[in-house]
Amino acid sequence: MFPEKSKLRDFNNLSNAIALSKLQTSNSLSRKSFSALAQAMPTPQQNYPHNCLQFSFDSVTYTKLIQHSVKSGSLVHGKLAHARMIKTAFKPCLFLVNNLLNMYCKSGEMGLAHRVFDKIPKRNIISYNSLMSGYTQMGFYEEAINVFAEARMSGLKLDKFTYASGLSVCSQTEDLDLGRMVHGFVVVSGLRDKVLTSSLIDMYCKCGRVDQARYLLETSKELDSASWNSLIAGYVHRNESEEVLKLLIKMHQLGMSLNPYTMGSTLKACCMNFNIPEACGQMLHGCAIKLGWDSDVVVGTALLDMYAKTGELNDSIKIFEQMPSHNVVMYNAMISGFIQTESIREEQANKALNLFSVLLGEGLKPSRFTFSSILKACRALEAFEYGKQIHAQICKNNLQSDEFIANALIELYLLLGSTEDSLKCFRLTPKLDIVSWTSMIAGYFRNGQYESALTLFHELLSSGQRPDEFIISNMLSSCVDLAAVRLGAQVHGYSIKSGIGSFRIVQNAQICMYAKSGDLDSANITFQETENPDVVSWSVMIYSSAQHGCAKYALRLFELMKDYGIAPNQITFMGVLSACSHGGLVEEGLRCFEMMKDHSMEMNVKHFCCIVDLLGRAGRLADAKNFILKSGFEDNPVMWRSLLSACRVHKDMVTGKQVAERVIALEPQASASYVLLYNIYSEAGLEALAARVREQMIDRGVKKEPGLSWIEVGNKFHYFMVGDRFHPMSEMIYAKLEELLEKIKKIGYVNERLVSGETGLGGNSVINYHSEKLAVSFGLISLPTLAPVRVMKNLRVCHDCHTAMKLLSKVEGREIILRDPIRFHRFREGICSCSDYW
Repeated sequence: MFPEKSKLRDFNNLSNAIALSKLQTSNSLSRKSFSALAQAMPTPQQNYPHNCLQFSFDSVTYTKLIQHSVKSGSLVHGKLAHARMIKTAFKPCLFLVNNLLNMYCKSGEMGLAHRVFDKIPKRNIISYNSLMSGYTQMGFYEEAINVFAEARMSGLKLDKFTYASGLSVCSQTEDLDLGRMVHGFVVVSGLRDKVLTSSLIDMYCKCGRVDQARYLLETSKELDSASWNSLIAGYVHRNESEEVLKLLIKMHQLGMSLNPYTMGSTLKACCMNFNIPEACGQMLHGCAIKLGWDSDVVVGTALLDMYAKTGELNDSIKIFEQMPSHNVVMYNAMISGFIQTESIREEQANKALNLFSVLLGEGLKPSRFTFSSILKACRALEAFEYGKQIHAQICKNNLQSDEFIANALIELYLLLGSTEDSLKCFRLTPKLDIVSWTSMIAGYFRNGQYESALTLFHELLSSGQRPDEFIISNMLSSCVDLAAVRLGAQVHGYSIKSGIGSFRIVQNAQICMYAKSGDLDSANITFQETENPDVVSWSVMIYSSAQHGCAKYALRLFELMKDYGIAPNQITFMGVLSACSHGGLVEEGLRCFEMMKDHSMEMNVKHFCCIVDLLGRAGRLADAKNFILKSGFEDNPVMWRSLLSACRVHKDMVTGKQVAERVIALEPQASASYVLLYNIYSEAGLEALAARVREQMIDRGVKKEPGLSWIEVGNKFHYFMVGDRFHPMSEMIYAKLEELLEKIKKIGYVNERLVSGETGLGGNSVINYHSEKLAVSFGLISLPTLAPVRVMKNLRVCHDCHTAMKLLSKVEGREIILRDPIRFHRFREGICSCSDYW
């Protein structure tokens, strides 16, 4: 829209501009003439429209007014001049219209520019060039190409600026096919110019065809430093640092004049390739000083960035302090230098935050890169409150919708456990890329919100975007923790269909998913199909075999892994030690433990705990106790609790009491220790001591974690607790369970009393209605006859349920798979995979 012509201040400015333009049109204006001209200008008290319209302006005056508006950046003055032309029905010449068109293009008013363009009766090539340039600068590349095509169809002879604008669009959109077409037009036109050569080289470099750009440079006679800089920038973009240095040397040999941009690109190349000697960067630094460019913003920024990326932060700081002025790019390079390492030290992260405060204090406006870098520092420090303040600054600068910043905010809130805040950032991002989805899904997984991760995964599929291998890996891991084997198989099928099932990260997650869902056979098939399995593949398979009670198979895998030349790591040995512990292979386990020492491998408390469990299960309680005292982890309650569990298995009440007192003193609020001691006393028939333990729990406010079992049926999870009747099919479940109990009683099942010893539900022991029994009964009702019944439990399976499951698998002829936090129990034909050694 054009401005109102009644605005007094705007017309006053217009009058001043008119007087100035008239003064400039006549070089012979005397001081007296200037005074007369000033008197003729309207005063604020006069009627502005009437006085302004009494002046008669020609094309030269209007042109100078428009050019002055462009130069000063005052679009309102140019609009007022345009308005006056319309009101006075002035017929502008083509030169004036092109200036008017250029003014609107440079001001970003492309709608008005195109309206002016459409009204030009006979356009010349300058008209087309101006409109193309305007669209290109505003990022409207499709419109720019349409103007280019219209210019070709107009019959006008295109000049070098027309082709240069077309090539610029191809560079920005990385459209190689269109760029080659424009190149063909240039060749046919016979134009040979430095500008066009430089534009062609830039286009080919940005489209990834540096070889073609190099050929143009070597075969062209019309070259300038811009052509060389474009090619150097292309090699920098491809991380071909050696070629950059060779080009710099060739430029010097040919006598080409270097400039700060050439030096900046070359310095950038020096920190991208570790094969290039550090002295190269220092030599270039010396050249920059000799040429007087060390204080140049471009060169100075490249120097401090180079030293920061090569680990010479002190040199970066010196250059930063010596620069006469600082811009945002320099601050960004410095902040990035402090936080570029994977493990950011607290001191460096604090320096980055301090530098950000200085940037704000100097009145500079942070960029997208500034905010994304400083959020990384907040993540390193886990500075939640500071991160919120940065988030407020981002909103203040209206950058919250930027995908890079949004991803950084999502990761920050997820790291701090605030999934709600991260989801808000996720929902407010208008352009969600695959990184955003991956971060959010992985964040749900890290925070244990597996169902939310699955829901978001379905939403991703509905959005039409294609998940990558990292999302698929996370989804398979989520299926592991939810024990959703059916859903895991569907994700597996999708990975194969989408062509990413062959990624090793997906295959490793797939092995883990099938193994932890109770399907060791499918896990083994995936392992056999994996080409060149890495240490993770072997370790997952070994550990999974151990959990399923296949101790000897796990040891065979371990030996085979070493034969293939794969060096075992801590997780591998953890799997081997677990296998030995679950399989009762004491000597093999102790030998593997010594092997870790021989490899000087760092051992953690889990490795020591495996040895305690190994010795304890074998009945060597005294050896286990001495091992704890010599391990260096004698104050770790997990070690003592493992021994206490062994005391219960072997009914050693004396040692059990001593160990229980020790572990309760170390961890007074952990219910597991009290329960184990209670069971020791209860199974020994010492009801008074057992009752005393129960009283201690009540007095100290210690509550036993309730047992919870769940099963997946029909893409839905069904949860059960001991004796509950909340399930819609509870009547059928209890009826089925009573039927099953009667069947197994006929083949020798005897009800045992455990933990509480309470009775209820018609006089039967509560143990008859443990959560896993209810879940299995529901599975037998709901699942097809040939389908295995897979039940997961949050606590260890009790002895009575273990016995009942063996007998149920026999009388029903069904495979029952029961997973507790420690291991798997696979019941077939009355036999468990643990061989009753658990």
